[in-house]
Amino acid sequence: MTDDTRAGVPVSIGELARSTGLSVRTIRFYCDEGMLEFQRSGGGHRMFDAATATERLLLVRRLRALGLGLGAITDVLDGRQSIGEAVADESARLDVEFKSLAWRRASLRAVETALPTDRADRLGLLAAAHDGGAVHDALIQFWRRILAPVPRRYIDLWVCWNVPEPPADPSVDDVVAYAELAALVADPTLNSAVRHQYWRSQPYAIRDGGRLYLDMGNLMKDVVPLVAEGVRPHPGNELDRFVHAHATARGERDSPHFRAQLLHGATDNDHRIHRYWDLTAQLLGPRITVGRAHDWLYNALAHSAAA
Repeated sequence: MTDDTRAGVPVSIGELARSTGLSVRTIRFYCDEGMLEFQRSGGGHRMFDAATATERLLLVRRLRALGLGLGAITDVLDGRQSIGEAVADESARLDVEFKSLAWRRASLRAVETALPTDRADRLGLLAAAHDGGAVHDALIQFWRRILAPVPRRYIDLWVCWNVPEPPADPSVDDVVAYAELAALVADPTLNSAVRHQYWRSQPYAIRDGGRLYLDMGNLMKDVVPLVAEGVRPHPGNELDRFVHAHATARGERDSPHFRAQLLHGATDNDHRIHRYWDLTAQLLGPRITVGRAHDWLYNALAHSAAA
């Protein structure tokens, strides 16, 4: 500490600038922003407590070097936020920014590497899904509409397992797959097709959607390993439980007629549904999704009816 920065010694803005290495203009700006206290001399000049002003300016300089904004720095100076909290907030903000930049980079490469004849279509596809977070929200909303009869807490668990989050560092294939998912769920006719696949509500009305969801959830725990092991769809305990769950939810009984009604107007072979789950599997990796388990049960039912 120099003679000019002893506690209680008032210094001019020029002296403060020399001792801190900041310009007079910068110090004046911090004063105008309310970040630095000063008193006016008899001649109207700004005068500062050397020790206090130097300490605050040093802290401001260090936090600015880390990229913190003036608002966050002011909160630290005024005691509304600790340094640790301010740095953590800035780190979280950068995480979001880096994800956005990584998504943009992969999108640009996806357009760049497309065949010239495909480039315009790919550009249009990616332009509608330029924000991975917004696409994720759209996917969640799509499934919340499909699963509307189910309590929200169960839907959130379902979404966590079956809806892929935007990759933090996506590849070209990742952003293209994610953009295609966005295009699929934007089609209102797909909503109807998936709704029919899940609830098979015609011609019998479902009386207890929550019960059906829970029964199907327990069934899926046993079907998923069969899919993972490559077991071919077949009649048996799993199919019987599937039919029983749908019959019970409607106040009906399992019968050949009821099984035929479950197949009536089935949308399970809709190519868009298969494409949706293929893209989801591409993004989720080896995880077996509910979509593939549902397809296994549908094929088991279809084979049973044919037999």
